Amino acid sequence: MMSETETETETGSGPLAGLRIVEFAGIGPAPFAAMLLADLGATVVRIERPGETGAFEVLSRGKTSVAADLKTATDRELVEGLCAGADAIVEGYRPGVMERLGLGPDVLLARNPNLVYARMTGWGQTGPLAQAAGHDINYIAITGALDAIGPADAPVPPLNLVGDYAGGSLYLVMGILAALLAVRGGARGQVVDCAIVDGAASLMAVFAELKAHGRWRDGRERNFLDGAAPFYRTYACADGLPIAFGALEPHFYARFRVLAGADDPVFDLRDDETRWPSLRARFAELFATRTRAQWCALLEGTDACFAPVLPLGDAPSHPHLVARETFFEMEGIVQPAPAPRFSATPSPKPIAARPAELRAIAEAWLKTG
Repeated sequence: MMSETETETETGSGPLAGLRIVEFAGIGPAPFAAMLLADLGATVVRIERPGETGAFEVLSRGKTSVAADLKTATDRELVEGLCAGADAIVEGYRPGVMERLGLGPDVLLARNPNLVYARMTGWGQTGPLAQAAGHDINYIAITGALDAIGPADAPVPPLNLVGDYAGGSLYLVMGILAALLAVRGGARGQVVDCAIVDGAASLMAVFAELKAHGRWRDGRERNFLDGAAPFYRTYACADGLPIAFGALEPHFYARFRVLAGADDPVFDLRDDETRWPSLRARFAELFATRTRAQWCALLEGTDACFAPVLPLGDAPSHPHLVARETFFEMEGIVQPAPAPRFSATPSPKPIAARPAELRAIAEAWLKTG
């Protein structure tokens, strides 16, 4: 952790103020994880290739960007010194790359025994696929997640949210913070092996439980959360715009019926799965009787479990998100604000990445590390 003598500009604010992170630039979940740490007040220095610093990216916000050629002894020594003054590093290369650069965990932990060395990969550091290329769609395919998402005739990639960012970035952040807590409690630094396949599999825990109890069937549109249930899916309105209807609980379902005037006896059959196909058709007819704006006026803010399905460009204008300031604009880009929120240690206002000189930061960190 940073010493009390360091400057206010470096420590900043937020619940992670004082934490020093070195991020080795890459793509996908590692930079997003580092952005989340920066959003919460950590000082994040991003190591980039010469000539690649300075371009604005949302995932670089709140970070300090420095250029380093890791194939040269001089820059490699400076980066090693930077890591010696850090609390954690984040790298997302294939297994063995950092070792070949001379910056593997054995080297860095020998110099900084309290360092948390966080490694982000798709397949993990070990296993028969560890050295294979892959992307989110591949990682979630073997964990059972992709098979459960989409219409009955084919799985559909859920963007790259389930693997890269939920199973990857969020587990990486959790692993880093858990390891840092262990260091604070007297443990030594350690390697955090964060694999997207592990995180995506972990996300399926509740469905593993449901399956074990005979309450979940393999495939799609066969279960109450995958679009089969008429009370948990999307529908098109009279103007063709989609809405999301999620009245899982009977009392919320009943509230919807009252508000929507759904008094046809067919709506009594919600728990008879053999009638779900015909009930879905009946709901489709019902939602097609009003425009989306009309349904919003009728149902938003009630216990009917209703929301319009908004494209990303429209989401920042929704009144609820405007009221909560869920989005903000920086460098001409509208983007999500830091989350979650803290009452005593609010996150700092995000700023664009700042370029800096590697040697200056490395020397400063070594003096105060």
